[in-house]
Amino acid sequence: MNITDEKVLVTGAEGFIGSHLTETLLRKGCHVRALVLYNSFDSWGWLDHLDPSTPTDNLEVILADVRDASAVENAVAGCHTVLHLAALIAIPYSYRAPQSYIDTNVTGTHNVVAAAHRHTVAKVVHTSTSEVYGSAQYTPIDEAHPFQPQSPYSASKIAADHIALSYHHAFQTPVAVVRPFNTFGPRQSNRAVIPTVITQIANGATEIKLGALVPRRDFTYATDTAEGIIAVAESDRTMGEHINLGTGYDVSIAETVDLIKDIMGSSATVTCDQQRLRPEGSEVDRLLACNKKARDLTGWTPELAGPDGFRDAMTRTIDWFTDPTNLARYKADQYTT
Repeated sequence: MNITDEKVLVTGAEGFIGSHLTETLLRKGCHVRALVLYNSFDSWGWLDHLDPSTPTDNLEVILADVRDASAVENAVAGCHTVLHLAALIAIPYSYRAPQSYIDTNVTGTHNVVAAAHRHTVAKVVHTSTSEVYGSAQYTPIDEAHPFQPQSPYSASKIAADHIALSYHHAFQTPVAVVRPFNTFGPRQSNRAVIPTVITQIANGATEIKLGALVPRRDFTYATDTAEGIIAVAESDRTMGEHINLGTGYDVSIAETVDLIKDIMGSSATVTCDQQRLRPEGSEVDRLLACNKKARDLTGWTPELAGPDGFRDAMTRTIDWFTDPTNLARYKADQYTT
């Protein structure tokens, strides 16, 4: 199934991954209807700062909320494909406000797949997270790995995944679930580890405040994740499936910090900031993707993988964050949960 020239709804289009996905779709020739969380600031989030080379004639932005079933119904109407990314994603805030994660991630997902079912869209791709697996019981993690809800956030995403897939099993709604592993790159929130290290160094810090350094992550560059989501949408073999999107290469947080320091020429030391640590039993020790299913079903493979690919992607990310205009958008001296 080729979605070029088709109308594609992207929920959460104003966010980090959503904006990269929207750019990629527009360059591909799609007509994108971007659902942006309603606000009173006339803000389209990161869609206000797309790459100037991105063609935007086929971009339609609507302000709404996935928690509102009628608003979602109107957004889905007339769309060929739905790519659902709207979600609350900050793990620390899920400890403080778990009900909001249920409302947005679970109820919002139900609103999307229910509307897609009623409007008989060609494909719904629901975006999950590798956090649903919790600390790896074996590596690399394939799609058969047990779910472990080690935070309210991961629990809400597990529930959302099952809600989405239930519509495929019960009503034959054409649903697929993608499960990205630790996407990073330009525009990511400063709450994530890579942006917080870069912005602290870029602002002259000699002491970098971080949480745990031992956990290992499979970091995937944003454009690779976007291409993976599109590949799942276009494949006729992904209906009813949940599919990992990762590189198959992992590094520790300590190793990641060392790489950033090396690229940026920094000699800053690292100190543990207690407020950045997860509660005991909630830290996910290792996430390493098996991406064989994605390759087999869609042909997708990440462009930037392995040590060299990771360094290349990190260099691109640092270049973006250290641009003075971009850096000014971040509060490097503050930690927001």
